[in-house]
Amino acid sequence: MNNRNIIACVVSAIGLAALALPGLAAQPTTIDFSGETVGGEPKSFVPVVGIWRIENDSGKKVLTVDGRQWKEGQSSAGIADKARALYGERYAEFLDRVQAYAYFPYAVVPNVENFTGGEITMRFEGLSGRIDQGAGILFNLKPNGDYLTIRANCLENNLVLWKFEKGKRSSVKWVRNTPTATKQWHELKVRVSGSKVEGYLDGKLYLEDTLSQPVSGRIGLWSKADSHMYFSDYTIRVD
Repeated sequence: MNNRNIIACVVSAIGLAALALPGLAAQPTTIDFSGETVGGEPKSFVPVVGIWRIENDSGKKVLTVDGRQWKEGQSSAGIADKARALYGERYAEFLDRVQAYAYFPYAVVPNVENFTGGEITMRFEGLSGRIDQGAGILFNLKPNGDYLTIRANCLENNLVLWKFEKGKRSSVKWVRNTPTATKQWHELKVRVSGSKVEGYLDGKLYLEDTLSQPVSGRIGLWSKADSHMYFSDYTIRVD
């Protein structure tokens, strides 16, 4: 099968299998993993960096990023085809930045092309990781690979708004003393209104910042290095 046929198959598979988000602008919609295959890559997210798969947690299907198998510089399998499906003719530009950020696993919601305001909420549990146990909500993802993420960390008990731009990572806002026990489920929420960003952990507002430009881009999940994490109940509400 030539490259064009491979790309066409990937685009078709994502288009057919990705979870539909009916009435997204009218009410919150939660991505449901119940129809996914345990042990396989998710269809409701597109893994870009790292190892992502569906697992069973006490009878409920969850999404796992498995940093136990992590290697620095490791993109997800078939990354060129996935990038082409997400960004079309700009996929090569996107790939350049993916390679620069391969220390940070992330997966993208394929059928939300431009989130500009509202709330994104997800639940996470830190299972293991000696370097990190990071769980983040990725947003403002651009075709050139730049993005923002608010992340919690079960080893550090802090909440950070990170900016990834032109191959470099920098902190925008850093909040300490945010209790995030490992091997317990927590809820992380990002609230966006124009250029204003708020970060909530377990229902409490910890982080507020006003960006230089309004948010506009794709969304997803984020992690770091050797983090082994569970994710569930990824919910989107668009203003």
